[in-house]
Amino acid sequence: MPPVEAEPEPSAQTGPPPKETPGREFAPVRVEEDRIIRTVVGLRPFRPSGFVVRAETQGRKTVIHHYGHGGGGVSLSWGTAHLAVELAEAHPAASHAVIGCGAVGLATARLLQRRGSQVTIYAKDLPPQTTSNIAGAQWQPFTVSDRAHRTPAYEALQERAARLSHRYFQDLTGHHYGVRWIENYSCTEAPEESYRADPIADLYPDGAAYTPGGHPFPTPHARRFSTLFIETPVYLAAVLRDFLQFGGRIVVREFASQEEWQALEEPVVVNCTGLGARALCGDEELTPIKGQLIVLLPQPEVDYITLAGALYMFPRTDGILLGGTMERGEWSLEVNEEARARVLEGHRAFFAGMKAG
Repeated sequence: MPPVEAEPEPSAQTGPPPKETPGREFAPVRVEEDRIIRTVVGLRPFRPSGFVVRAETQGRKTVIHHYGHGGGGVSLSWGTAHLAVELAEAHPAASHAVIGCGAVGLATARLLQRRGSQVTIYAKDLPPQTTSNIAGAQWQPFTVSDRAHRTPAYEALQERAARLSHRYFQDLTGHHYGVRWIENYSCTEAPEESYRADPIADLYPDGAAYTPGGHPFPTPHARRFSTLFIETPVYLAAVLRDFLQFGGRIVVREFASQEEWQALEEPVVVNCTGLGARALCGDEELTPIKGQLIVLLPQPEVDYITLAGALYMFPRTDGILLGGTMERGEWSLEVNEEARARVLEGHRAFFAGMKAG
C-alpha cells in the first residue's frame, strides 16, 4: 500500500512536458458496488525513525533484528535482507533461524540459503495468511519513516537498501514470480516538483509530465513513471516454494518472548516479526498504520496504476485494488466502513471523469 502522507511520490526527473496525449488507450476501472469481491485490512509495522537492522548477543545466541518497514516491507525486503545477512556473516554459522514468513522473512531466508546456510523459518502465519499478502504492492519504499525523526546515516542506509532491493526484484520479473513493470499516472491539480528531490528518482524510469488536456484523467495535470509491481499472492507463494526446494524447513509456532529463542538449535536468529516485535522486543516506537483495500473483479484490460491524492488503484490478475486509507495507531483489523465508502466513491468519481479512448 503506497503512502498518503509525509513523503513525495517517486518518479524519475522529466524533460519538457509533451503536448500530445500519452499515445495509448486507457480502459477505465468499473467501480461498482456489485463488482466488489472482498475488502481486506492490514497493519503496517511503522517506526518514525525507520526500520531496524542490528545485531546483538542474547545468551548463547546472536540475534539479528530486522523489522519495522512501515509501508515499504515488500519493496525493501531484499535490500534490508541483504543488510541483515551482512551482519549475520560476522557470526559464522552453518544454520540460521528466521522468525517470520512474510516478504521480509522469506527474502532473508533465501539470501541465507544462497550463502550455504541450512535455514528454518519459525512463524505463526504462512502465505497466504501473512500481512505481506495484503500489500498492494508496487515497488515504492515510502511511508517507511518520518522525515523529522530520521538521521543522515539512516537516510543513507535506506537508500542503499532500496537500491539493493530494486536490483534483486529486477531478477524476478516474469509470470513465475508475479513481478512486472507497469506505468503509473500521478494525477494532481498542480504540477509536481517535489519528486525531483527524491534520491532514488532514477529507479522510476520513463518519466513524462502531461499538461491540462494532454491526458485522459480528470485532473489538470498528470505525471507518468514506471515501477516494478509485485503481485503478492503469486510472489510470496513462489519464493516460499524456492525456500522449500532449496532444503528449507518450516516450523509453525508462536513465540511469547525472546527468551524462547534460546531453546532453538540454530546459533543465529533473525527476527523478522514485523509488528510483533513491539511485544517481543519491547520496541514502543513500533506502531501500526492500518490500511484497507477494496478488491473489485479483475479487469485484464486495465494495465496502468493511478495515484490521485490519497487514492490509488492497482490492477492485479486476481482483482482491481482500490486503496486510500492510513490510520496511524489503529490496531483493529475490522473494516472501517466510513473509509470504505469514501474510497469507493472517490474512485467512482475519478474513473467516471476519465475521457473516453
